[in-house]
Amino acid sequence: MSTTDSFIDEVTEEVRRDRLFALFRRWGWAGAVAVVLIVGGAAWVEWQKMRSAQAAQAAGDALLAALELPEAADRAAALAGSGVGGPLTALLIAGQALEAGDLTAALGALDALAADQGQPQLYRDLASLRALILRAGTMAPADRIAALQPLAIPGAVFAPLAQEQIALARIEAGDPAGARATLEAIVADAATPQGLRSRAGALLAALGEAPDAAPDAAPDTGAGAGAEADVAGGGGGQ
Repeated sequence: MSTTDSFIDEVTEEVRRDRLFALFRRWGWAGAVAVVLIVGGAAWVEWQKMRSAQAAQAAGDALLAALELPEAADRAAALAGSGVGGPLTALLIAGQALEAGDLTAALGALDALAADQGQPQLYRDLASLRALILRAGTMAPADRIAALQPLAIPGAVFAPLAQEQIALARIEAGDPAGARATLEAIVADAATPQGLRSRAGALLAALGEAPDAAPDAAPDTGAGAGAEADVAGGGGGQ
């Protein structure tokens, strides 16, 4: 290689180096920012997870502390003042208020949950059903039946329980034929939990009609049995 060629190569390499340094000086900060964003983003996600876990633990501790109080009225008040929101807290408040004999407070908690469009429909329906059960005897049967109809649509989670309440409202309204038709539908539905099927059969017998042989009953496990327990218990309590 001649001296001239060597000199040209050295100059070319120097120019390349200068250009590379210039690029680093101009855009090197972008790489640093990218690293900071990646590290910072990961730290933020972990912090959010820790914060959520701490909030959930604090909420659970507050509910447990409220439920450990000896008097139902005090438990209801402590739950209401715990600052813990959500459908389960509302159902617990209703259950404790009912245990304390405060029907107005129980209905208030249930009605508020049923009207809260920000809550899952499952809990809103449960609150509506429980409130309608508690209003038996104070709400006109026709009005109760109208309010129960949307909950009794076939396939709805609480349909069998709502149908049972419709049958009871029809008995109260002096419509035994309508009550029998509703009870027979409950007995004939293979998805009806056994406990509810037995109650429907007993009501049919009380109305003077023995229920027909029913299909194999759904076991009292899972959503059906759990729904009955939740409704019967007012959504929680000790």
